[in-house]
Formats: sequence, C-alpha cells, structure tokens
Amino acid sequence: ERRSPKPDVEGSSPSGRELCKISLKKGKQMANPNTKIKKEDKLTLTDGLKNYFKGVKAEWGKVTWPEKHQIIVETGIVLFVVIAFTVAVYLMDIIFKGLLGLIPLR
Repeated sequence: ERRSPKPDVEGSSPSGRELCKISLKKGKQMANPNTKIKKEDKLTLTDGLKNYFKGVKAEWGKVTWPEKHQIIVETGIVLFVVIAFTVAVYLMDIIFKGLLGLIPLR
C-alpha cells in the first residue's frame, strides 16, 4: 500500500482519521480510535447521505471534460475502427467459407 509521506495531507478519498471524524456528530472528538462509539454519537442516515452528496459535488467540480472537437474526432476514429474490423471479419468469413467449400465430402 502506498502512503503519503505527510499523514495529515488528505487526497480526494477520506483518510482513516477523517472517517473517524465523519462517524461522530458535529463538534465531538474521539479521544481514542479504539473506543466504542455510543449509539447517540453515530450519524443518522440523512446526515450520512448529506455528507456523501457533498463529497460527490466536490469531486464533480474536479472533473475536466474534453472539448467538443476532441469528442467528435475520437468518436469518428472509433466508428472507423469498428467499421473496418466489421468488414475485415466479414471478408474473412467469406474467404474461409469458400476454402471450406473446396474440401470434398465423402
């Protein structure tokens, strides 16, 4: 497993420390990560969903979309390759069918 040399630096995924903080209600700190969390300290389903969608929104803002011209060019390339392979397989089918027709049956 690859770890950051700076444990307090967080990436796009929450770290273990952040997960402990998320699992507690706002403003409460966990003294020891090995202690059991009381039922009243856990987040509700709606709080968890809110946190999840806040994270989704934050990640969505980091997405860089390709330009329209790039999409059109790459779609054209994909279509060309698919058509070329389709024609190649069809021609090989015709050739092999012809060759197999030359084999005499007993």
